[in-house]
Amino acid sequence: MKKTILTLAITALMAGTVSTVYGQTPDKKAEQARENLKDAKHDEVKANKDLKKAQKDSVSEYQKFKKEAEVKFAEHQKSFIDFKARIAKEKAENKAQYEKKLAILEQKNTDLQKKLDDYKEAGKDKWDAFTHKFNHDMNELGTSLKNFTVGKKS
Repeated sequence: MKKTILTLAITALMAGTVSTVYGQTPDKKAEQARENLKDAKHDEVKANKDLKKAQKDSVSEYQKFKKEAEVKFAEHQKSFIDFKARIAKEKAENKAQYEKKLAILEQKNTDLQKKLDDYKEAGKDKWDAFTHKFNHDMNELGTSLKNFTVGKKS
């Protein structure tokens, strides 16, 4: 009987020891998981702040770009008005040719305005590509307007 009680006591002691050792490991894992969760929440908050800042910068960059483009569009409109006045003084045979060339340039200007107005935000890379192409087209139109002459030079 003493042997049975001793065996049961040793078994109980070993079971208690084993359960305590294994019981601590999940606590360490749970603590690590809590720390990871806390870090993840902190990272999420930081990412949200960065996103809001990037969106704000993106909007202000777009507005600045649009204002600069509007100034160029206004300059183009002044040029169109000036050219129309000079074309009106031309002979009938030259007038049609000049009006056709000017109509093409006006359409390019209108297309660029529409392209800018219709632009939807699609990421930094697409914005950079859009601004590059838009500026190229705008400069090309400006060059065409500078080279457009009405009168004997043409």
